[in-house]
Amino acid sequence: MAITQEKVALIPPYGGRLIDLMVAAERVNALTAYANTLPSIRLSSRALCDLELLAVGAFSPLNQFMGEADYRQVCAEMRLTDGTLFPIPIVLDVSADAPGEVGQEIALRDKGNRILAIMTVEEKYAWDIQELATQVIGRNDVRHPLVAEMHRWGDYFIAGPLQVIQLPPHYDFKDLRLTPQQTRAILERQGHQNVVAFQTRNPLHRVHEELTKRATQAIDGTLLLHPVVGMTKPGDVDHYTRVRTYKALTARYYDQDRVTLALLPLAMRMAGPREALWHAIIRRNFGANHLIVGRDHAGPGKDSSGNPFYGPYDAQDIVMQYGDEIGVTMVPFRMLVYLPDEARYEEIDKVPNDATTASISGTQVREEYLQKGKKLPTWFTRPEVAEILAETYPPRHRQGCCIWFTGLSGSGKSTTAAILTHLLEEHGRQVTLLDGDVVRTNFSQGLGFSKEDRDTNIRRMGFVASEIVRHGGIVICAAVSPYRATRNEVRNMVGQDRYAEIFMDVPLEVCEARDTKGLYTRARRGELVGFTGVDAPYEPPRNPEMRVDGAYNSAEVNARLILEHLTTRGFVRVEEYAPPANGSAE
Repeated sequence: MAITQEKVALIPPYGGRLIDLMVAAERVNALTAYANTLPSIRLSSRALCDLELLAVGAFSPLNQFMGEADYRQVCAEMRLTDGTLFPIPIVLDVSADAPGEVGQEIALRDKGNRILAIMTVEEKYAWDIQELATQVIGRNDVRHPLVAEMHRWGDYFIAGPLQVIQLPPHYDFKDLRLTPQQTRAILERQGHQNVVAFQTRNPLHRVHEELTKRATQAIDGTLLLHPVVGMTKPGDVDHYTRVRTYKALTARYYDQDRVTLALLPLAMRMAGPREALWHAIIRRNFGANHLIVGRDHAGPGKDSSGNPFYGPYDAQDIVMQYGDEIGVTMVPFRMLVYLPDEARYEEIDKVPNDATTASISGTQVREEYLQKGKKLPTWFTRPEVAEILAETYPPRHRQGCCIWFTGLSGSGKSTTAAILTHLLEEHGRQVTLLDGDVVRTNFSQGLGFSKEDRDTNIRRMGFVASEIVRHGGIVICAAVSPYRATRNEVRNMVGQDRYAEIFMDVPLEVCEARDTKGLYTRARRGELVGFTGVDAPYEPPRNPEMRVDGAYNSAEVNARLILEHLTTRGFVRVEEYAPPANGSAE
């Protein structure tokens, strides 16, 4: 069946080409019926974000997932084959046995099985994780959330023309989900030649408010407050909470003729400098000609060795370097401090040495205020923002946490985890214990012990754990979980701030000597194939939250050491009961 595509030009892209993606509304039913006859694939959360932004023109001049030539050129030189600057590869991965052969039409579906688009596959090509991670991220380190995620991508990328039938549906904040075309129209009506965009994935406090207002004033323009509501850094404040704070701030504290709030369903890569440049290009497509770039913009935090992935000013440097080419001027995020004696904010390099200053770091916000149920001071954040954050984030001892035990079979994971469960419940925490053997029996039946099946089992356990944590519970997981990349996927599912990896550091010979289940004996005889430590690898954590000696310490000693760690982090509240003053028992 041949379908003639109705073409709709969306916006003039910065690269000079028009995007022709969306089919006319009256063809949706016919195309959907046709797509239902085609083989299909379900898109990941990342691919859904990418498809939506391709469709509306946010990635202009791209109008489809990248073919091999563009992909390789972008990875190596940050340019498409036509020379246009574009620093991040936009690709669609498929497994070897999935539909997507060259010449085939396939339907692209979301997780709810809705058909979103039809792709005519023109290219299918292999990719290499070492090459992609090294060139785009800077290193192949599984502590980076995108690198950890890459380990579960399919073996091939596919590309070809798209007929987008419908965008992924959104039911929240619909009035703020503006396309580039809609955003440009609003900005044009506001009547200011210059637009400064502010990329954010965190709640806005007074310092951000002051910074954005100063930037807007400096360019005599409009602020495009453009928060990411797709995929951000694991553990970030959820977008529902963040957008509520943005709405409260823009409605009450900004000049309505000088601000536009719009949501960006972007799947961040946390790729530091390259990502900052990508953000600038995206904002150019939305109508901005300035972008505020912060220190370590789009940085993922620390690597496996505990060092930052990127330098603090690398992102600012690269946007400044290419600013003229993309038509976006870099506005640095200047460090501001509060002067309580003058009740105002000032740039730190303009503050006299003897002046009294006040500041609160992000860590202090979490650990000294939100986690302890303390109210944030009004000089630091607006009362409306403080109230919204307090509603969403209870004190730390009521928040969820995942304790993930990893180590060889026989290292004492299950025994230590069971004792820790009792100790936590003694302190008033509700605990779910997910033991590796129990999980395999109850919801991983049918899985073997290949690397793929092991990873699937751990991901299932990690998903359940992340849901328990999200709803405020403590979950203890005890599984061999031999592969670093998969453990780091779980860390990212849960969120760094609510995760504790416990490495039961016990030598193989000690575990074999214990061999309470007789597994090592059977493995040495060849009765068990692919047994970790014998004929399958174990990759010990490089930088776990705790490394405990399961060979020397007893399980109870280790459990109490872990409890002390969790108490220090605030997940357990120590309650002290003083006896009555008169010494009576009443």
